[in-house]
Amino acid sequence: MPIHINDAEPAGFDAEALYRELLAQVRAGTQGVPDAAIVGIHSGGAWLAERLAADLGLQSRLGFIDVSFYRDDFARKGLHPDVKPTRIEFNVDGATIVLVDDVLYTGRTVRAAINVLFDYGRPQRIMLAALADRGGRELPVAADFVGAHAQLAAGRSLALARAAGGQLSLTIEDDNA
Repeated sequence: MPIHINDAEPAGFDAEALYRELLAQVRAGTQGVPDAAIVGIHSGGAWLAERLAADLGLQSRLGFIDVSFYRDDFARKGLHPDVKPTRIEFNVDGATIVLVDDVLYTGRTVRAAINVLFDYGRPQRIMLAALADRGGRELPVAADFVGAHAQLAAGRSLALARAAGGQLSLTIEDDNA
């Protein structure tokens, strides 16, 4: 069951505990699913996808997506200075894909990622996994698997970081978007 956290409870932001919750849900939700694959959205979702793929034995069916060119605010914001390559080296047609994002918010990043996936083929199913769901949807997008539901004050955001040893941390920051 997902954890509920808010910015008044910093102890609720144990990213490793949230990852373990997410892993348990994804494991249960993909058990017995043929052609399962994991695709992470750069950067935080990619870090989570790497760990999920390793923990679920799906390293050969691991991919990464950068949505920079697919965002609907590209003309307004311009190109992010740290564009990463999209890498999907398995057949997407007929696959059940777990699309992984770090923080689900408006749904616009997920929409862009789905557009990228369809450039590679037609999956049988796409399931969404997010470490944290902070609400605030602008598009009809919902996570199938979520580590925590977060409530943040206006002007605040969640940021996932990864230490050199792979340890994840989740912090609250002022939203500069």
